[in-house]
Amino acid sequence: MTSCTFAGHREVYQPMMDTKIEKAIRELLQTDSEFIFYTGGMGEFDGKCASAVRLAKRKYPHLKIRLALVLPYMSHRLNTEKAYYEYYYDEIIIPEELCGVHYKAAIQKRNRWMVDRADCLIAYLFRDFGGAYIF
Repeated sequence: MTSCTFAGHREVYQPMMDTKIEKAIRELLQTDSEFIFYTGGMGEFDGKCASAVRLAKRKYPHLKIRLALVLPYMSHRLNTEKAYYEYYYDEIIIPEELCGVHYKAAIQKRNRWMVDRADCLIAYLFRDFGGAYIF
């Protein structure tokens, strides 16, 4: 099984980014038959990546492709929008290692958790600072 995660700045200013993400995923899908894609679900880049994974699941039904939302901590939205999360994600992960981590540090630690478990990283950076740049 191949694992992949995404890292990028929240805003996407590059035209044709959807096409570039879809191409990167399509190329990756040629390497194995089972995949898990980790997304943090924060910002426009993560949304575009998750959409591209959902598209790949429809285009390549013979492959086992899962999309996992990795959250830094439990939130009330998981209860109030449960149907949404169950529809759009194959699984929701809140890493045990983040239990007790201060919420201001939890996002960065969640990002590190995803990168540490990924065989592949699809990234989008447009500036040389910020949380996405660290990785």
